[in-house]
Amino acid sequence: MTRAPDAGPFLPDVGVLALDVEPWSPRWQSRQHVLSRLARRFQVLHLPRAPDWREALRAAPAGGDLHTLPPGLHLHRSPAWLPRFYRPRWLAGLAERARLAEARSALRAAGCRRLVAYLWRPEFEAALDAPGFDLRCYHVDDEYSFSEEELPISAQEERVLRGVDRVFLTSPALYEKKGGLNPRSLQIPNGVDAALFSRACPMPADLATVPRPRIGYTGWLKRQLDWPLLQGLAHKHPEWSFVFVGARAEDPDLDAPLAELGALPNVHLLGAKTSEQLAAYPQHLDVCLLPYRRNAYTHYIYPLKVHEYLAGGRPVVGAPLRSLQDLGDALELADSLDGWSDALARALAPESCAPARVEARRAVARRHDWDGLVARIAASLAEGLGPDVAERLARAGP
Repeated sequence: MTRAPDAGPFLPDVGVLALDVEPWSPRWQSRQHVLSRLARRFQVLHLPRAPDWREALRAAPAGGDLHTLPPGLHLHRSPAWLPRFYRPRWLAGLAERARLAEARSALRAAGCRRLVAYLWRPEFEAALDAPGFDLRCYHVDDEYSFSEEELPISAQEERVLRGVDRVFLTSPALYEKKGGLNPRSLQIPNGVDAALFSRACPMPADLATVPRPRIGYTGWLKRQLDWPLLQGLAHKHPEWSFVFVGARAEDPDLDAPLAELGALPNVHLLGAKTSEQLAAYPQHLDVCLLPYRRNAYTHYIYPLKVHEYLAGGRPVVGAPLRSLQDLGDALELADSLDGWSDALARALAPESCAPARVEARRAVARRHDWDGLVARIAASLAEGLGPDVAERLARAGP
């Protein structure tokens, strides 16, 4: 178990076992934001899914930048003798239960007397019946079928939704589809480190050479973006600079659109950045983009970057996703090539950056600061653990 030095969490006798499918990543997603803040209150042990038994002996140790981790957050790996098996089922189940027991023992050894199983995917269904947990919760931050066609809730996920003590769902569409299966469901949207993304930053050197107006997207370049739309906009508006900041997914379907866009003189692909470097870019764009394709999968997403953009105060234009429709005048939604052209032209008008409109966007971002959102999650967990824990957490402060 790896931990950083200095002061510990408010309630060190409460342990949260976070069951994740991936190792801890320096490219922070919602789980990194949530778990790092829960670790200010409780001891959190992040346990990634075990590697395949063929790879267990050569798998790398748990990763992460310890200088950025709170002392209550532990990065953990099960021993090599507890890999992931597929068959026979009895062996796979035995190994999973042994991994849970080993991780529970690590939290007990760290002084935890109350334990929470925090599931990030339905694959961790075994935790529902595993002994030793005082509370079980399930955090749904995606549509885990990953299907572009609408599918019913899987039998496994339905069992998890009904079997846990708390459900946290990121987007309104996820809540509408799945929240009714558990009476203790809360919608907790994705948030933002508002202080980081609203802080004035010098213009990045690679952006300074890009002519204005700059219309840009920051984040992972992936298949969920509407690449035909982006190609159409770049061809239709050679007078605008289109900027893409971020690493690309390893997906051959991206080769052709990125090659075409990269060949255009008004398109600028600035490459991968760290999470902290990315924070400097939106405030130096003239318009920020949320150009998602519309299908059954994106219907359920809640883009992390929407509040990152809004914290910077710049105009935002996005696809009419369900999660964006509730944000009102903080951004503009567009649906067709002409609709996007018109919306971008309005966003580029001087009045779109009037001080009152900039402050209105930042106010929306502040209401979605991760600290406040995770405080709600922590309070729900403490309530489920009993009034004594809830009272102690309340006395400890936000």
